[in-house]
Amino acid sequence: MTGTTDNDVFQTIEDVLLENERTEVIAPLEATGDDASGDGSGGPGEHSDHGSADSAGIRARSLASKRSRSDTVFQTVAYIAGATTVGIMLCVGLFLSIRAGSALSVAGPSFLWEQKWSPETGVFGIGAVLFGTVTIALIALCVGFPLAIGTALLLSEVVRGRLRSFLVSLVDLMAAVPSIVFGLWGVFFLQAAIIPVSEWISTYFGWIPIFAVTGEDGARLTEASAFTSSAFIAGIVVGLMVVPTQASVMREAFSQAPVGEREGAFALGSTRWGMIRTVVLPFGRGGIIGGTMLGLGRALGETIAVYMIISPLFTINWQVLKTGTNSVSALIALRYGEASDFGLSALMAAGLVLFLITLVVNFTASSIVARSRSGAESN
Repeated sequence: MTGTTDNDVFQTIEDVLLENERTEVIAPLEATGDDASGDGSGGPGEHSDHGSADSAGIRARSLASKRSRSDTVFQTVAYIAGATTVGIMLCVGLFLSIRAGSALSVAGPSFLWEQKWSPETGVFGIGAVLFGTVTIALIALCVGFPLAIGTALLLSEVVRGRLRSFLVSLVDLMAAVPSIVFGLWGVFFLQAAIIPVSEWISTYFGWIPIFAVTGEDGARLTEASAFTSSAFIAGIVVGLMVVPTQASVMREAFSQAPVGEREGAFALGSTRWGMIRTVVLPFGRGGIIGGTMLGLGRALGETIAVYMIISPLFTINWQVLKTGTNSVSALIALRYGEASDFGLSALMAAGLVLFLITLVVNFTASSIVARSRSGAESN
């Protein structure tokens, strides 16, 4: 059309809404005017009354939606559930802080680096057990991360149909296996199978300090008893325990990779691995980091399996293949039954430190996973 201008072609949302509102207002006014002029009985005053009434009726109409009762109930229940969860966490932290107050007042800041554990003599700390906890958790991540990411890619990119559903259910059910089952399996089966591996690592990589197995005189130890109940064995068991949790989070992140980008990579001649490397892995980066940190939080707090495998040691052991290590959770399980009132306060202090570390790790992981689900990590 020759009379068309840019304003007629490109209209904003506000222009469209104003045009519709003018149309709705003018139409009743025109209809009222026709009725008034058609019968000849109505005067100008009657015409203005109808027009003002119709216009007032249209202006009084509200576009705001009213929340339904079901939405209100759901929002209330959700807020109550969230507040209850936060309240329980705060109560746990407050309880541990109060019960640990007497021990922390005696030990002071040295509680974090003191290696000995003798609350009765006033010399105690979690330096050694905290080091063992971190060591076992890091070994668990080194073992579990490649297994978890490989399992997640298998379930999201390779297998299809009923086999995929079966494997997804199987991996998810593995997270429900009690830790004592893993502990028994680690003690009676895995430990005997891992000792030769530990000996081989110590033989060929013993020049690395953490892989050396030496006695007090510095001589290299070769007997099998020197390789049992080590942080290495405990870390492998815990790593296998956290694989289902890590794999589930990573699989969910990988499955959300856009189909268009997948097909675009294939259309450009990419192989399946090329598509995974350029599309799936970058998009699921947040899920990978979040799942790994969630596994770290689980590994830091594992108790029964570690307690059954390790040989308690209250000195820092840098040799991960050598017998003897400890963890905060295993310390609490070991000394809880025989502790005095002050010793129980010291255990509560150790539990408070572990609680804060785990809380920070899990909160960070949840934040990263939430960003991954929202697509913030997709570019």
